[in-house]
Amino acid sequence: MTTTDHRIPKHNNAAAKRSRKSGAAVPSDTKLQLKNLNKSYGGSQVVYDVSLDVASNELITLLGPSGSGKTTTMMMIAGFVTPDSGDIVMDGESITVVPPYQRNIGVVFQNYALFPHMSVSANVEFPLRQRGVSRAAARSRAEEFLELVGLAGYGSRRIPQLSGGQQQRVALARALVFDPPLLIMDEPLSALDKRLREQMQEEIKRIQQAVGVTVLCVTHDQTEAFVLSDRIAVMNEGRILQVGHPREVYERPADSFVAEFLGESNLIRGRVGPEQQGGRVFHTIYGFDLCVERDTPESATAILVRPERAELHRAGEQPEQVFAATPTIHGSILTASFVGSSMVYRVDCDGLEFTVRQPAGGSTPFTPRDAVVLGIHASACAPIQF
Repeated sequence: MTTTDHRIPKHNNAAAKRSRKSGAAVPSDTKLQLKNLNKSYGGSQVVYDVSLDVASNELITLLGPSGSGKTTTMMMIAGFVTPDSGDIVMDGESITVVPPYQRNIGVVFQNYALFPHMSVSANVEFPLRQRGVSRAAARSRAEEFLELVGLAGYGSRRIPQLSGGQQQRVALARALVFDPPLLIMDEPLSALDKRLREQMQEEIKRIQQAVGVTVLCVTHDQTEAFVLSDRIAVMNEGRILQVGHPREVYERPADSFVAEFLGESNLIRGRVGPEQQGGRVFHTIYGFDLCVERDTPESATAILVRPERAELHRAGEQPEQVFAATPTIHGSILTASFVGSSMVYRVDCDGLEFTVRQPAGGSTPFTPRDAVVLGIHASACAPIQF
């Protein structure tokens, strides 16, 4: 019987690095395209007109809460769910009706889906043996990928003997060993504790860059998405609301849902006023004005300020240069909370409850009822339309 030796490029670093430019537009070498995907279950639509381009060697994350449609979208890409309409294109060819086993996509499931009765090596060899690779070649390839994921010498162990982090590495090796054009990871780190999650985030990035594979990750964890992703596609109620570099979607969210889902936020309602002093005025409903950037659209009905972007000073002690071009907003401390590397303050500003996060260990912390002055620079103000 003739067998095939499915070799892969060991280190495609140059290609991987080319695709990881911050905020870069999707290049012409598109690996995956989702075109107007729709899906309903029992008359209830769960995915609405989802379109997305994924670049070769990119790591992109579908991020959203439970019920946002991200898992259904992932299942359609993998071939386990058929879309009602739309098209899925990989490497320029439609795979919408191609069976899952013929799509050649690597998948790391949330529960890893490893075979407990088989050794670590046999688990990794399995997709190669299914593709007709000889036992010797499959064993050699499995050893190569176990070394890549940091499990050299673990081949003879059984799955129940491994920790959660080690099982995750085995699942990753098995999904990559046959050189898939696309790797899908479904909530890959949700079963791990905080320390292991942080460790595996760095490992996944290292392995993805070493192999040069295109990765689509599905998660509800914002921090995980920020750390892993070249770009993030935020989903809610079956729709993609925004796609962009992690910093872009965090600092310039498309709407109030994206703003609040991605982290602590201060949303200040009001209306955009005239230009002045190189910027524009934003008239808040709380009786004070903010300076915002000149390109703030008149349609904006709120301003987002992240807690770490605001400045807080004791009343009468604020440096004059800090607030030279910033309206003075007086307030008083409601609560002060120590959260490790930061102090988080809740500030009452004439009826607006504002959250400010400052590094701990600096000046003397504020305490409840302290009189303070809040400084918000124009560059910290992101326009939002409700």
